[in-house]
Amino acid sequence: MPAIPDAHANDAAHAASDPAGPPATRGGHYVPQRAPLRPVPFQKLPPGAIEPRGWLAQQLDLQVRGLCGRYDEISDFLGYETNGWVDPARGAWEELPYWLRGFGDLGYVTGDPGVLTRAERWINGILGTQADDGWFGPERLRTSLENGPDFWPGMPLLAAFRSWFEYSGDERVIPFMTKYLRFQNTQPPEVFNRSWGAFRWGDNIDSAYWLYNRTGDAWLLDLVGKMHAGSADYTTGIPNWHNVNLAQGFREPLQYWLLADDPKYRDATYRNYATVLGMYGQFPGGGFAGDENSRPGFGDPRQGFETCGIAELMHSCELLTRFTGDPVWTDRCEELAFNSLPASYDPLQQVMHYITCANSVQLDDRPKHGQFQNPFAMLAYKYGVHQYRCCPHNYGMAWPYYAQELWLATSDHGLAASMYAASKVTARVGDGTGEVVSVVQDTEYPFGESIKFTVQATRDTRFPFYLRVPGWAHSFTVEVNAERVHAKADGGWVKLDRTWRPGDRVELVLPMRTTTRTWKDNQHSVSVDRGPLTYSLEIAERYERIGGTEEWPELAVHPESAWNYGLVPGAKFDLVRRDVAADADPFTHQGVPLALTTKARRIPQWETDSEDVVGLLQPGPARSAEPVETVTLIPMGAARLRITAFPQVAEDGHDWIYRTRITASHVYEGDSLEAADDGRLPKSSADQSIPRFTWWDRRGTTEWIEYDLREARELSEVAAYWFDDTGTGQCRVPESRRVLWLDGETWRAVENTTPYEVAVDRVNTTRFTPIRAQHVRVEAVLRPTYSGGLLHLAFG
Repeated sequence: MPAIPDAHANDAAHAASDPAGPPATRGGHYVPQRAPLRPVPFQKLPPGAIEPRGWLAQQLDLQVRGLCGRYDEISDFLGYETNGWVDPARGAWEELPYWLRGFGDLGYVTGDPGVLTRAERWINGILGTQADDGWFGPERLRTSLENGPDFWPGMPLLAAFRSWFEYSGDERVIPFMTKYLRFQNTQPPEVFNRSWGAFRWGDNIDSAYWLYNRTGDAWLLDLVGKMHAGSADYTTGIPNWHNVNLAQGFREPLQYWLLADDPKYRDATYRNYATVLGMYGQFPGGGFAGDENSRPGFGDPRQGFETCGIAELMHSCELLTRFTGDPVWTDRCEELAFNSLPASYDPLQQVMHYITCANSVQLDDRPKHGQFQNPFAMLAYKYGVHQYRCCPHNYGMAWPYYAQELWLATSDHGLAASMYAASKVTARVGDGTGEVVSVVQDTEYPFGESIKFTVQATRDTRFPFYLRVPGWAHSFTVEVNAERVHAKADGGWVKLDRTWRPGDRVELVLPMRTTTRTWKDNQHSVSVDRGPLTYSLEIAERYERIGGTEEWPELAVHPESAWNYGLVPGAKFDLVRRDVAADADPFTHQGVPLALTTKARRIPQWETDSEDVVGLLQPGPARSAEPVETVTLIPMGAARLRITAFPQVAEDGHDWIYRTRITASHVYEGDSLEAADDGRLPKSSADQSIPRFTWWDRRGTTEWIEYDLREARELSEVAAYWFDDTGTGQCRVPESRRVLWLDGETWRAVENTTPYEVAVDRVNTTRFTPIRAQHVRVEAVLRPTYSGGLLHLAFG
């Protein structure tokens, strides 16, 4: 196995060797890989084989009673009678497929009768739409892409059909999928390289393998070759920086490796992950900065990861665990599940937001031009049918899929505890036709260190039992029936191969210690971990209902305590166990059972910007002479407001500055108010590798950008680097410009002593008679029919 750089560590150095866990063979009781597909070590158990308990059952119950479980009550995309997925004459796209994929599995995992009944109705309705040629669903999608079919929205539905078949044994599914994939196989090559599907063929490849392993139809492997050939090229690099495309697509080469058996494809997936996380994942929580697209210059921990991306990246890590046996992918999945996923929705799981950030101190319903790419507000908790659209329809698969991947069948007829949560698994194990056994897992993990297993069986049965040792665990102990077992964790797995008797008990203890990670690419900020949990500053939260109804409220969350702390280097962390109710939700302030206390100092210069976004980190450690205080940290997943990537403080550290507050007459929705003052000098006026400020799409108008310097200063010059994308866009240097300053309540023009210049590809410096001012503006007259903007603007 190639090295997988740990993008979540400052040295990016995690060595991955070939795991010595379960062997990859064609054995096992649960649909092994057919030749010529490469054998894999794990097989997924059917839905319903794993019963979630404890906090995981609680999260799933919230989901049943909350947004996912009842979204068809409020989303007009989910109306049965008017939906193109059951009435092909009508329109529809990805929303129903996204939702049904998670909704159905939610029913199979929880057994909730209401969810099961509604899911089956949808499955029956969609299965009934298949045409003679294999196409199903909205007729409009047959020709919606350059007069050819849009295969993307069918991909999540294939996953939904697969789960339904594994749960119910519905005999209609296999011929249905066979006809549909055969239809795909008749399409010309150009169809496979269009729109969203081109970046997400890994989903469809997984369905083709699933079907091939059950039917042996060789043409399905030809189809996989067509899908890979038409896929965006993840083998030689990163073809697209859309965060959800990356979360789904980076694994496609490794999936193709299962057929092609060339290590370059496997290596490409590991390299893709390392590249994305290395460039944009330099903060805690398991995700990366993708507030639609990952963008150069936007990697501070105040950036965030789309909720769709959280769910999809978890799923990718689950698949890669099964395909490779490499437990590093399971570690990644847990980091996302415990730290980012619960923070993406409100404590009752009624509403959610589009973006979850490592550092976030106010969740309001305003666009953030200095932070996010999209024009709409993305932080408030809303049911978001049309505002957030994809995410509330798609997030529902995260916990049900997670629950189904806690336990895996192994190709040597055993069981593996892959991820840890209180649960009960029932599966066939042992040689020959095997025996059905159950194993009960009792644990408070990730809030506790002990994981106990009890074997339930009707008679003695020999089978291998594998336990994953997480990468963060520096030591572990295993006991069988209270006797210590001297086991090694080869490749991250402990193998216990013996004849198991009814009532046998296993205890795995994973001692958790508090450690810090330094993010040198983000101003040497630090994050705090204990086991798989990352800890955030506990900020008092005030919820404000800003819309919606009592049942489906739209919520803003405001800070009610200070947040601008830096940690004191070398200070110890004390573990605090809280007395909470047995049924308390551990992913809330009130229910979290663990906290840490440590020493910190305030950093007065660290403020929110003009749009109430937490300020960018500055070089660390930060100088602070503020009193040392004791602060409390709680798990990130329990903190809806949080500081998770902390500056460090020192009396001899770097002087932080009060950052300029910037406003403008207008700013383009995808640009940044702060770009002109971020210290980056462009390579040219057309440089699009750094953030920019523009007035697009205002044209031929008089516009302004204003700096509040935070204190009155002596000023005598202004330096401007104008944005001009001649040849690619419609921004040009302005026709003219001038500088104004606020004198009391009156804006006055400065008396310039050198000409105002608007040349391209250089800094244009203008000097003026000295003034003393706190508020200054550059006013620009844009050229007729053109807009304009700035890459750099500084007063001195």
